[in-house]
Amino acid sequence: MELNLRVVLFWVVALHCGSVNGSILYRVQEEQPPNTLIGSLAADQGLPDSGHLYKLEVGAPYLRVDGKTGDIFTTEIPIDRETLRDCRSLAKGKPCYLEFEVSVTDLIQNQSPRLIEGRIEVQDINDNTPQFPSSVLTISVPENTIMGTLFSIPLATDRDSERNGVADYALTAGPDAATLFGLQVADDRGGKLPQLIVLGNLDRELKDSYDLTIKAVDGGNPQRYSSALLRVVVTDANDNSPKFEKSSYDAELSENSPVGHSVLQVKANDSDMGPNGEIEYTIHQAVDPVPKLLRIDRSTGIIYVKGPLDREEISSLSFYVVARDKGPQPKSSKTFVTIEVTDQNDNAPAVEIRGIGLVTHSEGVANISEDMPVGTAVALVQVSDKDEGENAVVTCVVAGDVPFQLRPASDSPTDNKRKYFLQTTTPLDFERVREYRVEIVAVDSGNPALSSTNSLKVQVTDVNDNSPIFSPTLFEVDFAEENQPGERVLDVTATDADSGTNAQLLYNIVADSTIRGLFEIDSNSGEVRARSPLDREHKERYEFRITAADKGSPSHKGTATVVVKVLDRNDNEPKFMLSGYSFSVLENMPPLSPVGMVTVQDMDKGENARVHLSVEPDGGKFVVQNGTGTILSSISFDREKESSYTFRLKAVDGGEPPKSSYVGVTINVLDENDNDPVITKPSNSSFRRLSPLASPDSHVEVVEAEDLDSGPNAELVFNIAGGNPYQLFRISPTTGEITLAKEMTRKHGGLHRLVVRVSDRGKPPRHATALVHIYVNETISNVSLVEALVGHSLYTPLDRDIAGDPDSGFAAHRSNILFGSLAGVAGVVMLILVVVFIRHRLQRETKSGYQAGKKETKDLYAPKQAPKNAKGKRGRKGKPQKSPKALGENEEVSLQKSLKFNLDGVNDSPRIHLPLTYSPGSPDIGRHYRSNSPLPSIQLQAQSPSASQKHQAVQDLPAANTFVGTGGDDNSTGSDQYSDYSYKTSQPKYNNKQVK
Repeated sequence: MELNLRVVLFWVVALHCGSVNGSILYRVQEEQPPNTLIGSLAADQGLPDSGHLYKLEVGAPYLRVDGKTGDIFTTEIPIDRETLRDCRSLAKGKPCYLEFEVSVTDLIQNQSPRLIEGRIEVQDINDNTPQFPSSVLTISVPENTIMGTLFSIPLATDRDSERNGVADYALTAGPDAATLFGLQVADDRGGKLPQLIVLGNLDRELKDSYDLTIKAVDGGNPQRYSSALLRVVVTDANDNSPKFEKSSYDAELSENSPVGHSVLQVKANDSDMGPNGEIEYTIHQAVDPVPKLLRIDRSTGIIYVKGPLDREEISSLSFYVVARDKGPQPKSSKTFVTIEVTDQNDNAPAVEIRGIGLVTHSEGVANISEDMPVGTAVALVQVSDKDEGENAVVTCVVAGDVPFQLRPASDSPTDNKRKYFLQTTTPLDFERVREYRVEIVAVDSGNPALSSTNSLKVQVTDVNDNSPIFSPTLFEVDFAEENQPGERVLDVTATDADSGTNAQLLYNIVADSTIRGLFEIDSNSGEVRARSPLDREHKERYEFRITAADKGSPSHKGTATVVVKVLDRNDNEPKFMLSGYSFSVLENMPPLSPVGMVTVQDMDKGENARVHLSVEPDGGKFVVQNGTGTILSSISFDREKESSYTFRLKAVDGGEPPKSSYVGVTINVLDENDNDPVITKPSNSSFRRLSPLASPDSHVEVVEAEDLDSGPNAELVFNIAGGNPYQLFRISPTTGEITLAKEMTRKHGGLHRLVVRVSDRGKPPRHATALVHIYVNETISNVSLVEALVGHSLYTPLDRDIAGDPDSGFAAHRSNILFGSLAGVAGVVMLILVVVFIRHRLQRETKSGYQAGKKETKDLYAPKQAPKNAKGKRGRKGKPQKSPKALGENEEVSLQKSLKFNLDGVNDSPRIHLPLTYSPGSPDIGRHYRSNSPLPSIQLQAQSPSASQKHQAVQDLPAANTFVGTGGDDNSTGSDQYSDYSYKTSQPKYNNKQVK
């Protein structure tokens, strides 16, 4: 049970650690079993727990350290607080410490070791029993002693600490002494002072002695105790007790004082006379080593040095001095004496040299490798001085010219103990100096100063400290591609300043697997060979490292860089980026415009990669620019003539022999909106009869047109741009079908002219305009009359609506008589006008060489002949024939002058174009106009660009949309959009009355 309790108390105390003055502090109870864990440096202090070596430098034989973890354990030699040298003379209440040192060496980085200092507070356990000076203690008590008088009892001692020391006393008396004596325990300077108290009257004659039992108990748990026989001797009476002049005495005594040297004198006085007044001094209740070191003159009270004093062993002496008179019943008193032992510089500094970390010493010799870095510690030097104060301040230096110095190893040194690392200051070289004698001198600051020396022999061990060297360190070589496997590339050579196996070299290629798969090196000779053929187009530069390693231990390496530049051969033909090229270009582009770009590459280099491009077959339509690969056209494209071109490009490199390749090229010509819509039906001079009884939505006419362009440029939109004031008609925007929009009334009878605009969806759009004549009547009794109306319509500006006459057709039905009258009058007037007109023309033609009745060699109304090389009505694509070239501005002006047209009021009118071709069997409206119309006959020609600017279309109709007037029946076709004709007339707008 006691053992288990001790173990529990140990773990409670031992696991508590701290830091005092910058050092590590652990606490552990004394007398612990072997292998008890005291603390873990790695875990408790945050030190590394791997790759480091922990070594106990100070602390043996009580401690051991785990080399990997830094755990501190107890050993087979128990830690006994009472026997530790530094704890035996401790004052009461002061803790007991066991110092330790641990070095930590980094095994990976091979750095100088680090020194860790610490202390272990050895905590006391109750392992000692209180002991009295003797088993029988004697006290003399006079018989006339007053009740309550106290007499000192010799003290019991306990080697344990104050807590486990003597805690109390107990007195056991027999029946005869229980009423006479008692025990009083007083606290005196932290200790227990037992005193015998007299409780009754003593009578020496009745009984002169009493035997009591005194018991001393410590404060441990469990408690320890011991007993002694306390014999009280009753003596004769003595009235007065001696009295000291001071209650306590303090003195200083220099250590090493000679024997017999007086320290101090205590003095007491007694007022009695005779022997009762004579005083005798004794040292009382003193423990070792006081009785061995001091003595007191019994009569004078002078205290002398009895034995050699060493402050380093005992720094303070405390004891009691008792003064007793010589009466028959002697009386006594006591005083407390404290003597401090002062220091003298009687100790020379001690220089201790020991190994540190991995550097071990054997017979005063330390071995260190020459490759150790500067600052490597070869020894731990501890300099101490047992003195104190200035006598313990020590200066330590390395004597002589050696590459070593001392560096403090502890961050919290004490005045009388300092630790240093003996470390290197410059690199060591075995080949230059193999051995050093390092002498360390320590001098204290005493007066006179004391010094001491110690030396260490340091032997430098040889290592493989020279690496192979390449010269040069960069090898560059040119090597042609398509080589044979195993072909030599170059030789590399390195040298090593070492000798023997340290200079024997092995070569190796340091690179990834791809490089090692292409190159290899002879490990002994350094010859580099190509293992497989190289391809410059895959990679033209290889860079890798070559190492030369000696056979020393450890081995050293030298490194060089090898750069292999692969030379080119013409082993690749030019390659176009695509297997075929197709480009799209707009038509009407000017010659020498770029139509596309090709990219050709040759994986070779230099002249082998210089590529020349050419067109095959070279038809002169396309050329290619070398360098840019740009294809230029030598012609301007017309999609309507040719929509695509196909040829080949040839690429030839400049190698020897040259290599070539081909690629096909297709040029697709995209459409541009460069053609106006062509109205194919109806012709401008045709008309349709529509019954006035026709119902809404009845079919009236269909406007048909076509466009030489394609895509949106050929998609046509139809709309009625004018001539529909009554909104009688509507047209389908997509089919061009004209239908009746609503029922007709009388006022709607007669001729209606619709201006139909046909536009494509190009950007910008182009358009053409057609005239659709609709004659609203029940029948056609007089075709010539309707044709005359249509003829007048062709010369009427488009901004004037021709939409029937409410007094014309329907009035004739009301009154046949009126109609006949008007017709007769109109015929007479018309006949007169025709006669006048014919006579006038005959006169003009006679003047200009024209003869009546002579056949005309040139029909003014006939179209111009097409060029000899012109094709038929449609080209090879079946498209309508384009119109001939328009008259120039001067020709048009002269024609206007010859015809003497009155252009007043029609300068802003749109131009009307007549078709140049007529369908077979169509009425010759021109001849009808020459014979019946009072208007002068005219020839309509293409309008020049200047005329196009003079005459603007009304109702937002573009100037290019013009019409051609011609004779024809209902089946005549519309105008050709490639001809541009304008009308020249001064005829005022006709009405139905004039026609009638």
